[in-house]
Amino acid sequence: MKDKKTAGRKLSFCQSANQCTMKVTFLGTNGWFDTPAGNTVSVLLQSENYDILFDAGNGIAKADRYITQDRPSFLFLSHMHIDHIAGLHTLCKFRFRQGLTVFTKQGTREQLETFVNDPYTVPFSILPFKNEVRELSPGTHNVPFTVTCLPLVHPAPCFGYRVELDGRVIAYCTDTGVCDNAVTLARNADLLITECGLKPGESSPDWPHLNPQDAIGIAKKAHAKRLALVHFGAEVYKTVEERKAVQDEFERLCPGLIAATDGMQVEV
Repeated sequence: MKDKKTAGRKLSFCQSANQCTMKVTFLGTNGWFDTPAGNTVSVLLQSENYDILFDAGNGIAKADRYITQDRPSFLFLSHMHIDHIAGLHTLCKFRFRQGLTVFTKQGTREQLETFVNDPYTVPFSILPFKNEVRELSPGTHNVPFTVTCLPLVHPAPCFGYRVELDGRVIAYCTDTGVCDNAVTLARNADLLITECGLKPGESSPDWPHLNPQDAIGIAKKAHAKRLALVHFGAEVYKTVEERKAVQDEFERLCPGLIAATDGMQVEV
């Protein structure tokens, strides 16, 4: 994998007939609220044929800097906490010419469609592009690529996702405490994207989140090839330098560790 700190470069996905590069762009990397260190969480995964978004915090508003809007697009929502859906009010500026499919946890579609509606924002029904909202049950689905979703440990019902596409596996698990399902989703993943809501050594049993050691433990148990930390607790990681300190401290324990910042890009 190669890290890309610059934006705006035209993507060339297929380098040969048998090798396609996937690109991950961290659009928003904060949990809870925006700060000068970043917007609330959203991650873009681009393959040869699809643009795939995880969560819709305020970072999602920057997605049109990176996508052509000419490929089918998919958005996977982990849960209904506001820092993961606040950016949905910016969907009306997009023109997904091949449509957008939004996936949400079984039983949460009504909540989602209440939020993306009058009087809060433009309803799904009149967005300027074809769109569909689909609920997913726990398990593996073809959507048309393979995605597995499992519940995580969080105060609100929350899904983690595992996407298998173009010979790669990307796992996205936030928000969560330590749990077996996070390990299952991350098993042998090329990249595990998970949260870092807590400072090293801290715990929050009443409001489950991960510290760096917890996240690394999940990655190692799952034999994930690389780990990226996002959803940094905005109230505890107030600067980008504090994130970098985590990377510097733990990279020897977890080679290739990424403490993500907004706009960072990684090739998988």
